[in-house]
Amino acid sequence: MPDLRSLVSAPRRALSAWVGAGLRGIVSGDSTGTPQWVLDMKDGDDAGYFGPGSAVWAVHGDLATLVGGIRALLVQALHPAAIAGVDQHSTYRADPLARLAGTTRWLTVTTFGSRAAADREAARVRGMHRKVRGTYDAGDGEQRPYRADEERLLLWVHAAFTDSFLATHEAFAGGIPGGADAYVGEWATAAELVGATAPPRSRADLDAYMADVAGNLAATEVTRRTLEFLRRPPLPVAARAGYAVLLAGAVSTLRPEHRELLGLPDGGVRVPRAATGALLTTLRTLLSDGPPAAGAARRRLERLEGATSA
Repeated sequence: MPDLRSLVSAPRRALSAWVGAGLRGIVSGDSTGTPQWVLDMKDGDDAGYFGPGSAVWAVHGDLATLVGGIRALLVQALHPAAIAGVDQHSTYRADPLARLAGTTRWLTVTTFGSRAAADREAARVRGMHRKVRGTYDAGDGEQRPYRADEERLLLWVHAAFTDSFLATHEAFAGGIPGGADAYVGEWATAAELVGATAPPRSRADLDAYMADVAGNLAATEVTRRTLEFLRRPPLPVAARAGYAVLLAGAVSTLRPEHRELLGLPDGGVRVPRAATGALLTTLRTLLSDGPPAAGAARRRLERLEGATSA
C-alpha cells in the first residue's frame, strides 16, 4: 500500500517547484528560475561582505523583498532626475523583466556572493551608471543635467531601496538580527561599492536623509507614466492577481508624504497588509527551501569550512 505521506507530499513538491520556477523566472529573467550567476555563488574564497546571521541575509533572504522591490520603485519615481534616467536609458516598458533581472542580480550577488563576486557586480553597475546622463525637467520649466553616477542620485536610489526593504520586512516578516540599525549599517556597504561616499548608517540617519531630500521630490509626468506602468505591468496572467496584492501591500507601507505625492488613495493598512501577509505566508510554505542564491552561498561556506578543518 502506498505511503499516505508520500501521496500528500508529492503534489505539494510539484506545486512548490512550479510556483518557485515561475516566480523566480519573473524576477531573475531566466526561464529556469535559477540563472548561471546564481549557481556561480557556490564559488569564491570567503563569506562575502555579510554572511549568515547578518541583518542583510535575513532581510534579503525573505519573500517580503517582493513587496519591498515594488515600494522602492514607487519611491524612486519621486526624484525627477533619478526617474528621468530610468525613463530615458532603460528598456523597462519594452522589456520590463530585463531591468528587474538586472536589479535582482545586483541585489542578490552583493548579498550572497563572495567579495570578489560582489566587487565584479559593483563594477558592472558603475560601468552602466557612467553611460546614463542627460537632462530632466526640474518642474519649473527648466531643463537641468543629471548623471547616474553623481552622489545625490546614488544616495537617493540606495536610500529608497533601504527604506523600502526595511519597511516591508518589518511589516511582513518580523525581526531583524541586530534590528533596523544593523540592517541600515550593513547595507551601507552596497552603496559604497557602487560609488556613494556617505550612505545612512542607522535608522535615524535614514530618516534624517529622507526628511532632507523631501524638498527635491515631485510627481512629474515621467513619475505618472512610471506609476501607471507599475499599476499594470505586462506580467503573465497567472501572476497578475498576486501582483495586485503585493502592490497594495507596498502602498500600505509608504511614508504618508510619498503616498500623497504619488496621488495614491489611502487604502488603509489592515486589509492590504492582511492580504499581503497571507500571500507571503503561502509562498513561504511552498518555497520553504529558501532562495537558491542563499543555498549556493551556504555550499560555498561549507566548502571553505571543510577546507579549513581538513
